Amino acid sequence: RSVGQVPIFYNHKNTGRPLANKEGKFEKFRSNYIDERNEPLFPFGYGLSYTTFAYSNLKISSAKAGMNEKFTVSVDVTNNGNFDGAEVVQLYIRDLVGSVTRPVRELKGFQKVMIKKGEKKTVTFNLSVEDLKFYNSDLNFVAEPGAFEIFVGTNSNADLKVDFELTK
Repeated sequence: RSVGQVPIFYNHKNTGRPLANKEGKFEKFRSNYIDERNEPLFPFGYGLSYTTFAYSNLKISSAKAGMNEKFTVSVDVTNNGNFDGAEVVQLYIRDLVGSVTRPVRELKGFQKVMIKKGEKKTVTFNLSVEDLKFYNSDLNFVAEPGAFEIFVGTNSNADLKVDFELTK
C-alpha cells in the first residue's frame, strides 16, 4: 500500500474514486488508481485491541421524526474476547437526499465504554435535528426533510445500519 492511500478525511463525497463494476472492469470516465485499490488500508477510526467486540441489536426510537423532535439510537456491544477492554463506539449518518452533495458518512457521535470480558453493554446516542444540519448552497445552516442512514460500529466502515426519515 502507498502513503497516498492514507485516509486524510473520512467524510469524502460520493463522487470520489469509484470502485470497479461487478466484472472487475473499470468503467469509462471513471477515476481509479492503476496500481492500488481505491479504498484506504485502514478506515477512519480504526484501532486495535487485546480483545474483540461484537455489535448487535441496533435500534432507533422512531423511524420518523419531525424537525423539533429528538430521537435516540442504541446498540448492544458485547466483549467476546478473553480480556476486559475499552471500545470506542462510533455513530455515523448519511443524508441520502440532500439538496447539495453530502458526504458518504459523517461522524455524529462516539462513546468510549469499558466492557469486561463476556459482558454486554447497551450504548445510547441522543440525536436531534441539529445533528442533521449542513450548509446549503445559500450558506444557510439547515436540516432538510428526507431519508437518512445511521451506521454504528467500531470505525467508518461500520455496516450495522438503520434507516431514518426526517419529516417537516
